[in-house]
Amino acid sequence: MVTAVKKDWNLGPDADFLFDRVGFEPTGEEQARILRCRKRKKLVVGGDQSGKSKEASKDWLLHWFEDQLAWPDEPLLYWLVAMDYERTRAEFQYIAEDLMKLGMPVNQSKRVDPGYIEVKLKGETKPSLRIETKSGKDPRTLAMFAPHGIIVCEASQIDLETYWKCESRVAPKDGWLHMSGSYEGSLGWYPGLAKAWAYGDKVAQSFRLPTPTNWHLYPGGANDPKLQRLKETTSDDFYLERIMGIASPPKGMVFGTEFRPDIHIREVEYNPDLPIYIWEDPGYGHAHAIEVAQIASGGQIRVFDEIYERGIITEDLIQVCMARPWWGNSNKTLVIDPNYATQHHGTHSIAEIWLQKTGLTAMGVKVKISEVTERIKSFLKVNPVTGDPGMVFSPKCRGVLSEVGAYPNPFDGQTKVYSWKMDREGNVIGDEPDDKNNDGLKAVGYGLVERFGLVTTSGNEFFTMKRYGMGEPRKKGHLKKRERVYAR
Repeated sequence: MVTAVKKDWNLGPDADFLFDRVGFEPTGEEQARILRCRKRKKLVVGGDQSGKSKEASKDWLLHWFEDQLAWPDEPLLYWLVAMDYERTRAEFQYIAEDLMKLGMPVNQSKRVDPGYIEVKLKGETKPSLRIETKSGKDPRTLAMFAPHGIIVCEASQIDLETYWKCESRVAPKDGWLHMSGSYEGSLGWYPGLAKAWAYGDKVAQSFRLPTPTNWHLYPGGANDPKLQRLKETTSDDFYLERIMGIASPPKGMVFGTEFRPDIHIREVEYNPDLPIYIWEDPGYGHAHAIEVAQIASGGQIRVFDEIYERGIITEDLIQVCMARPWWGNSNKTLVIDPNYATQHHGTHSIAEIWLQKTGLTAMGVKVKISEVTERIKSFLKVNPVTGDPGMVFSPKCRGVLSEVGAYPNPFDGQTKVYSWKMDREGNVIGDEPDDKNNDGLKAVGYGLVERFGLVTTSGNEFFTMKRYGMGEPRKKGHLKKRERVYAR
């Protein structure tokens, strides 16, 4: 007679039976709550050694039982995905051990790079179950077949593109996706998605599994002496992130609440039927950002390409632009940060260089940086009816996306985000952000201001927009400026 695990976990008879057979009992209510949830998509933020790999393997066990009922006549295929093969090892071994404890005829590879687990029952012509390891470093491994479910191991370490590939691969079978990992710094797509799913919806839910819940290793819980020593010898941010699973992003981020990688980063492509907007913030010692956008038929801004370089002259960056597929579009508008448009490189200003090289007249308007910031925020808002944001970015635009914390800085791999000026106690100083780590954002912001005006609370307000490079021939190295009026 089978003796089920503790009934007070309320996992259900099937789970009680399976877990008893493999000798598993949840470490506590936190782990039980994750297993109890049967939504199609789950994300688990676990502290170090919190038992997240074992929980993921047990969640697979329940899904396998459920999928056999949903797909009775079809072999079942599952993937273990990670940044590299080695990070799938724990889940791979736990699953193989559980199958053997259940008396299944397991055939597994000795290696995980790549690896597989198969179950072929007596009388079957081919395996009824196959589990494969996949590496995010090789996108080709994610391009075949449609699995019934995917476990993403150490999910915080994969990039956003790999996450999207996993989403698309389970879509044909309406499969499930289980992601677990510890925070590796509290920026990027993973913390954003954890926050977005925290309250759950019909198909998705995120959970937190702190290290102290693993009573196997820390019988004293949060008061365990080993954890108390760790807390005393590490920073508060480290302990919150790596032990408690609580995001601790840099304080004072300008777009800390408005930008969400899972919403504002999309696979957007160039549309030859739409006009091109080239938005530039020049630089040499810091980033020289050129953001390229289009406006979709519904009004959504789509930043689909970027040139983000340092230490390269304007003429060479223009050549890079002219080599891009979208350059052949005859309907192009150029906006340059007006604080730099008339700066000279030798005998010519940046606006003059563009005009001479391309025939494009640069536009721009001088406004406060706080007004530029507000205009960007207005387009990051999500339409409550359609659920779509007013602006999205291609994942190729890693420069500007690094400035909002979605990616590391492309020059040194460090976290460098656009932030407010702060005092030593972490309080915001003044109403102007710190003017750094914002080159791509300023390019976008000035482009939006030129096209749509400023965010205002009343009508009938105007500002002056200047076209740089129009009018009479140059006199003493300068170009005449012609002005026109834009309604705010």
